[in-house]
Amino acid sequence: MSDMGAFRETVTAWAAGGPGDLAGELAAELPVKTVVLLEGPSDLAAVDALARIRGRDLEAEGVCLLAMNGAMSVGRFARLLGPPGLGLRLTGLCDEAERGYYARALDADATDATDVSVAGRRRFFVCAADLEDELIRALGVSRVEELIRAEGDLRALRTFVRQPAQHGRSPERQLRRFLGTKKGRKIHYGRALVQALSPDHIPAPLDDLLAELLADV
Repeated sequence: MSDMGAFRETVTAWAAGGPGDLAGELAAELPVKTVVLLEGPSDLAAVDALARIRGRDLEAEGVCLLAMNGAMSVGRFARLLGPPGLGLRLTGLCDEAERGYYARALDADATDATDVSVAGRRRFFVCAADLEDELIRALGVSRVEELIRAEGDLRALRTFVRQPAQHGRSPERQLRRFLGTKKGRKIHYGRALVQALSPDHIPAPLDDLLAELLADV
């Protein structure tokens, strides 16, 4: 496990009610400058994949990607890691439906479409529906199906779309739902879909988040 991995585990345990002394020590030793608050591990996989494609070593830059396993936890993590706690800079990526949780936790204006903080810095970045939706639209349905075929999941997809619950849904919605039907699938495709993107078709929330992190280097 990397040192940043140890920091992530310690912070997660702290948020669950454990002691916070070790988290503070690790943050100072590494050092950690910025924490990116992400809803889940598939978002982490996607952000990490894009950073690697661009030759970025986020850990070396003092950036911790942290999956919270749910946007409703963002307030708790913000209190521990932000100004009330360790004093780290916080940013994040969220689904449109979870914008309010992030806005309240990160002191952004929930009604401001640009999510600009009082200091003029983007505090968090919002996906139109969710990150999978952004990636599917950027790649197109046909390309996503090609990737699913290459990963050996095409038969499972064909079986899935024949289910009555999928009738009448658009191919994009079917693909989004399919990615979440098996444990680990969203994480795997979060990375695979990003790796398949062309440089000029990076979804804006991902692109803007990486640009914002670069401003801190």
